[in-house]
Amino acid sequence: MPFKTILVGTDGSERAAVAVNAALELAKLNDARLYAAYVVHPTLVAGFAEAGAIQIDVDEAHEEAQRIKSQLLAEAELKGMGERVSVELIHSGAGDIAGSLIALAKDVNADLVVVGNRGMSGARRFVLGSVPNSVTHHCHCSVLIVNTNTA
Repeated sequence: MPFKTILVGTDGSERAAVAVNAALELAKLNDARLYAAYVVHPTLVAGFAEAGAIQIDVDEAHEEAQRIKSQLLAEAELKGMGERVSVELIHSGAGDIAGSLIALAKDVNADLVVVGNRGMSGARRFVLGSVPNSVTHHCHCSVLIVNTNTA
């Protein structure tokens, strides 16, 4: 079954890069459009900081998002897919990361969502839950969970 539109979620980590590379290869093999999503979640940015520190964290999150976007687009260009890759920077608002990925998958009419099997740990995972688990249970299309333990 050829895929026409693939969405991959990333947090910019080495583990996420494994999933992104798998999605890039699948998109290339299927001549598909690839959307890569980096979701900024306010809980991760704000934490328990004071107001001034929150703005600095928000600014750093935006800089990180731009860095991830630039890296993804450069990688896509190296693989000859620059024109078929879009990077979406999403602010999840009060929602969760998985919910933001699921919503974007619907918006772009994705027929495959690619996520890594591991990413966040500790308090971040406790606050936000398991993204792969939530995506597989609630997404309208097929989901590929990439084993990122090799990173």
